[in-house]
Amino acid sequence: MTTKIAALAATLLLIQVNSIAQDQDANLAQSRALSSQLAQLLGTELKMEIANGGPARAIETCRTLAPEIASRLSRENGVRLTRVSLKTRNPLLGTPDAWEQGVLRNFEQRLAAGEQPEGLEFAETIDEPQGRYFRYMKAIPVQPLCLSCHGTSEVISKEVAGALAQQYPHDVARGYLPGQLRGAFSVKKAIAPQ
Repeated sequence: MTTKIAALAATLLLIQVNSIAQDQDANLAQSRALSSQLAQLLGTELKMEIANGGPARAIETCRTLAPEIASRLSRENGVRLTRVSLKTRNPLLGTPDAWEQGVLRNFEQRLAAGEQPEGLEFAETIDEPQGRYFRYMKAIPVQPLCLSCHGTSEVISKEVAGALAQQYPHDVARGYLPGQLRGAFSVKKAIAPQ
């Protein structure tokens, strides 16, 4: 009888482990898809605004549209999706929490060690005081398009610098070069305790 109970317990444990792994895979796939969707939607809008009115006009679009898109995708998918950076433009929306800060620093180390910025991502399930969460981050590398608003002072026009000063008085998200780490997409999803 004891052998049967042990075998049943082992089988139940194996089922639980497989279920956790499947949930982890599903959460990872969802997080990758949402990060990609946010990047694509925002990139499309920014390119249109730059084409229609230049980089200064795109600042307003980025300020209002990026949080709206992230909020909509978050509500539709039961997650918190955002963009964070160690050099924030909008401290109210882009300041990373302690976990995100650690991942961003890890991304910087991996980038310095030669990894390509497009491939930098990290995911794990963690316990926090409020509950258990699946956490995911995907690096946002600086692209040439980004430089008109995030580049060095030699690249940013006076019109853009003025618009940034007006819209983001606490901005420190400048001075970037292509291929550097601008920040990351971050996904946080509550999961049921095991």
